[in-house]
Amino acid sequence: MNHTSFTELLQSSRCILGEGAVIERLRRNIDLELDPALVNSAFIYEDAKRAALEIIYRQYLDIGCSFDLPILISTPTWRANRERIEAAGYAGIDVNGDNARFFAGLRSSYGDYAEKIIICGLMSCRGDAYDPAAALAVGEAREFHAWQAERLAGTDVDFLLAATLPALSEATGLAYALAATGRPYLLSFVVRPEGTLLDGTPLKDAIAAIDAAVTPGPLAYMINCTHASFTRAALMHEVNSSPLVRQRMIGLLANTAALSPEELNESACLVEEDPAVFAKSVAELHSELALKILGGCCGTDNRHIRSLAALLAGGRSGDNCWDEQSEEKKTIDHASE
Repeated sequence: MNHTSFTELLQSSRCILGEGAVIERLRRNIDLELDPALVNSAFIYEDAKRAALEIIYRQYLDIGCSFDLPILISTPTWRANRERIEAAGYAGIDVNGDNARFFAGLRSSYGDYAEKIIICGLMSCRGDAYDPAAALAVGEAREFHAWQAERLAGTDVDFLLAATLPALSEATGLAYALAATGRPYLLSFVVRPEGTLLDGTPLKDAIAAIDAAVTPGPLAYMINCTHASFTRAALMHEVNSSPLVRQRMIGLLANTAALSPEELNESACLVEEDPAVFAKSVAELHSELALKILGGCCGTDNRHIRSLAALLAGGRSGDNCWDEQSEEKKTIDHASE
């Protein structure tokens, strides 16, 4: 970050708006096909797919700009590890770097507001993020994820984020790989209301174990792909959480469905939540538990993020930038208007 550093912005900002769903919105568009290996990481190489990707991200960026809130957006590199890049036929192509440069171009188009746009280099576990049994062991994860971590660390992203993590073992290995880059990084878990990761590890044990094992440790932790009510229950659990957990946990990218990962996997249709209801439940976690980075995950779109931004902005009007609902910026999916 060659303007305000991420750590400085994190410390100085009252709250930071998170993006909403991206992959799940692209999946709803019948004219777009997600790559079975890379999902949306190669969208930047095709004009129509690149344009669809840009529309969604600009919707979120415009909302942040409109309410003058710092905003966090994640590179479309959730699945861009070396194994998947090669499987998709992109060996030798700098998929991670090209996505980071695509984002740098988006940020630079926002003038003075670019100072408040935070770009994270996004990674995740090797296998099914909802299946802790598929998680790598610590050493395997450290070796497997080092390649992608190094490539994202060599770009102009502001920090690294390993998200949608179901198990302590792979999260720890990822932390080692991220720490070795020398760049600031966050880890983000999927959690159960009982205050555990999906593998059953109590949050207080997971955070204590990673903080003790890895140097430098994560700048902080987040939760994603989890409903706000599940997050509140997990962080307040009298046995599996702790004051340290609540201190180290700084953000949530929330689902709209109060369903377990198993139930979500079995759901034949998208379970949505009214944007105002979603916004209220997520924004309350800022005042109740001091979560600073708040945005959306599965089920959300620009309506949910705009409603959330309005609450986080504390009454400031949302008319400082051009409106993402304008004719030139129509959404690509039917569910977001």
